[in-house]
Amino acid sequence: MEAYIALHKAGLAHSVETWMDGQLVGGLYCVSIGDTLFGESMFAHTTDASKIALAALVAFARAQGLTWIDCQQNTKHLASLGAKEMPRSDFLRLVREAPKGVQRTWQFEASHWNHLITRKVSP
Repeated sequence: MEAYIALHKAGLAHSVETWMDGQLVGGLYCVSIGDTLFGESMFAHTTDASKIALAALVAFARAQGLTWIDCQQNTKHLASLGAKEMPRSDFLRLVREAPKGVQRTWQFEASHWNHLITRKVSP
């Protein structure tokens, strides 16, 4: 826990939360280092609340020009949302080649949702 608090204070750990009627019902947290975004964990107290948080993270990432999110695990849940496995060598190459000094303002804007609607998915 102390490590994530330190990462948060350094501006590297972030949470995406889903709220309903003033109650926290789901979300996720992630670590962002430059252009590399590592999804760490998801939770839901209400059906699909974590899926909404992940959709918001994808919308934010697209708005910010991030091209991929490391989900870390191959689960049916993440696969249903479009996650795919990749060879370790490709993963390491992506991490190695990603810009490191990028700073972002981690503020979600309603316009970010448009990046889910207008995005063309390649086959």
